[in-house]
Amino acid sequence: MKIVFMGTPDFAVPTLEALIERHEVICVYCQAPKEAGRGQKVVKSPVQVCAEAHGIEVRTPKTLRNAEEQEKFAALGADIAIVAAYGLILPKAVIEAFPLGCLNVHGSLLPRWRGAAPIQRAIEAGDEKTGITVMQVVEALDAGAMYKKGEIVITEDMTGGRLHDEMSVLGAGLMLEVLDDLQNIKPEAQDESLVTYAAKIDKSECRIDFTQSAEVLERKIRAFNPYPAMYFEYEGERFKVLRAEALAASSGREAGTIVPNDTGLLIECGQGMLLVTEIQRQGKKAMKTEELLRGFSFQEEYVLK
Repeated sequence: MKIVFMGTPDFAVPTLEALIERHEVICVYCQAPKEAGRGQKVVKSPVQVCAEAHGIEVRTPKTLRNAEEQEKFAALGADIAIVAAYGLILPKAVIEAFPLGCLNVHGSLLPRWRGAAPIQRAIEAGDEKTGITVMQVVEALDAGAMYKKGEIVITEDMTGGRLHDEMSVLGAGLMLEVLDDLQNIKPEAQDESLVTYAAKIDKSECRIDFTQSAEVLERKIRAFNPYPAMYFEYEGERFKVLRAEALAASSGREAGTIVPNDTGLLIECGQGMLLVTEIQRQGKKAMKTEELLRGFSFQEEYVLK
């Protein structure tokens, strides 16, 4: 099968690699390289690096909404387009350019968590499971018919990073299964009454609001680990919180108060207390909180805002 692949981040790489092994990937579309780091060096996306390593043509248009790009896309003459976290909206002319249409690897069990951040939102919401849906691409956001699903149990210690990695591998396998049996699968329409949306993560969400319950904050900390990461500020310095335990007990203090204790960094919340177990000081490496506290101390009764 001749395939055009469309994806950008590392989430999409396992699917691309799987397709290369079993099919003919004739062209790869991804977002253009971006400047990053202190030196503002131009960095290619993981998908571009992978495609070029296999000698596959890479295209990085800023948009697919103009007629010229759409004509170039259609001229490839592929059988199907496969999408995995591409990052650009596909117009109708692109979606319908090839005989077998366009399929997408989506990081949730649709119709739950349509949108930009399904992996993080599933953990944040306390979902017991999530997974991958291979779906037909349509103009409406993540609204296409579903071809196949695969589930992953969200364990109590699951972080956004770990779930991301497991789902990227699951998605690759599911896509191969769908392509192998494409002619026999009857796509299932989504139940619109069950739709939820996974909004893009805003930077304002990452500052810890200790007036929330410890249970809610513990889930958010896991969901946003390793990126974009939850944090608090102490005397003008930012500390990322990467792991924490939610305790039901309360000290009765104001939310955000650093509670005196013998176990580590304990912070009062709106309900319960949060015991921070893994932390990253600004400009430093991540470490166990107990390691940080051997050479750094937080003022007891200090109120984090």
